[in-house]
Amino acid sequence: MFTKVLVANRGEIAIRVMRTLEEMGIASVAVYSELDRDALHVQRADEAYLLGGPTAAESYLKIDKIIEVAKESGAEAIHPGYGFLAENADFARACDEAGIVFIGPPASAIDAMGSKTKARELMQAAGVPIVPGTTEPVDTVEDAMRIAKDEIGFPVAVKAASGGGGKGFRVALTEDKLKDAFEGASREGEKFFSDGTVYLERYLPDPRHVEVQILADRHGNVIHLGERDCSVQRRHQKLIEESPAPAVDEELRAKIGKIGTDAAKAVDYVGAGTIEGMLQDGEYFFLEMNTRVQVEHCVTEMTTGVDIVREGILAAAGEELTVRQEDVELRGHAIECRINAEDASRNFAPAPGKIGNYKEPSGPGVRVDSGVGPFGEVSPMYDPMVAKLIVWDKDREHATRRMLRALGEYEIEELKTLIPFHKALLASEQWGNAETCRDLVEDKAWLKELAFPAPKPPSDDEDETVEQGYVVEVSGRRFDVKVIGPPPVGGVVVAGGAGAAGAAGPKKRGERKSSGGGGADELVSPLQGNMWKVLVRQGDTVEEGQLLCIIEAMKMENEITAHKAGVIESLSIKEGEPIQAGAPIAVIKSPAAAE
Repeated sequence: MFTKVLVANRGEIAIRVMRTLEEMGIASVAVYSELDRDALHVQRADEAYLLGGPTAAESYLKIDKIIEVAKESGAEAIHPGYGFLAENADFARACDEAGIVFIGPPASAIDAMGSKTKARELMQAAGVPIVPGTTEPVDTVEDAMRIAKDEIGFPVAVKAASGGGGKGFRVALTEDKLKDAFEGASREGEKFFSDGTVYLERYLPDPRHVEVQILADRHGNVIHLGERDCSVQRRHQKLIEESPAPAVDEELRAKIGKIGTDAAKAVDYVGAGTIEGMLQDGEYFFLEMNTRVQVEHCVTEMTTGVDIVREGILAAAGEELTVRQEDVELRGHAIECRINAEDASRNFAPAPGKIGNYKEPSGPGVRVDSGVGPFGEVSPMYDPMVAKLIVWDKDREHATRRMLRALGEYEIEELKTLIPFHKALLASEQWGNAETCRDLVEDKAWLKELAFPAPKPPSDDEDETVEQGYVVEVSGRRFDVKVIGPPPVGGVVVAGGAGAAGAAGPKKRGERKSSGGGGADELVSPLQGNMWKVLVRQGDTVEEGQLLCIIEAMKMENEITAHKAGVIESLSIKEGEPIQAGAPIAVIKSPAAAE
């Protein structure tokens, strides 16, 4: 077994992995970006190393740097968690070449299942039912139109071949929407996965999203741990997951379980993975395979009692799984709510920011996997997840009651999260009837009822951050140390160990901008992020609902549309520049007023 493992991730999943490592007697190594210096996963690890700048490209996606840190720290293995490099075959190969164990499947399996088109072709050849569509990439919009009209029909889904987590997934309900869907899916595929290749699938309007958890070792043991239902989604990203799935009986469970294990065997899989599928009118279609630990693995752990992360580590070390198929028994019901920093009343707009007081729920059957604490911060640089709240009880009805109790106990001050949304949805008749709840998630009027109270005016007393230099001695060896944090008591800043007062003045953070809603003519930004694309110019005449710009925040593209028809009198935005929540985007004058 390993003695030290590097966790190439951040937030709650990094802490989740570290907890199992500690229980197994394995030392943990954290890596972090400049933004994550004070993050909980950094504090939680036995050792921590800075990777680089604040963006993922400068830090968590730097394969060479992560390998370098693993060697320097003496880590024998790397656990990628989910996201970032978890499904990157080049990363798995780089680990192999460096003599470091990649805790996950072999690169060949990631290659086979990482491309959705290859995976669909492989499953089709193996006799596994797939959603009707293409098994080859579609190169042009013209090709897509021909295939959609002649072979698939509308509505059609356009998907990035390397996509996942809702990225690179667009739907064209009608022919006139296909061009935008094609270009949007390709653009996101290139941006998030360095692969703009797309393919087409029939869009199933109201399916249940059902997936099966699999585990495999190097000794030929492949098992499944039952299924999860992840049908409550927005923008094709999951919000609530549960296990077992309400619409799956023992016969169907055995069927989709076999699909999962057959798929894993077909690519010589090792570790934890998930086969995702669509359940429509009793038919189950293979969708894709996620070659990693899923965000929602926790509900399966609660109903089976199996530590999925632990089994993956054991498999990577060459040991056998500790559980066999006949040992797997689903007990009770588990539900997971993703506590994201998002404002459901604003169509799930990202809402990054600082956290005030923070108190997690507890009690019987309650689990919280979190990556933050009191007075922490959720950055727009990364995904919006604050925590995962998971509960277990004897059946779905009792688990729902327990979740509502736990949501009521959760305190996250100053940050807008999905807690009000979860409370409202879990109390709805649709949830009680085990429906997909798509009508609620897409009902903007219902969502607006979940609006947060108006914020208090910001204080003029901003926190200060200074950079301080010290010379320290450790075991007789001198080191130059840089400390970034609040100014010392009395305002004395020590630079280079000289003890000079005021040698480096405090660096104030940027002033907050108003988060007010603006007047009837003014359109303001509903979120903080980066202005990715501007589609209009000053003087243009626009219709109500017309797309004006796209803001990128928390790894998502957020389309901003005109709130009224009129003429753009002024435009306050530029492509590539950051924008704060409440900052002006445009002033739109009604046609008569403009004249």
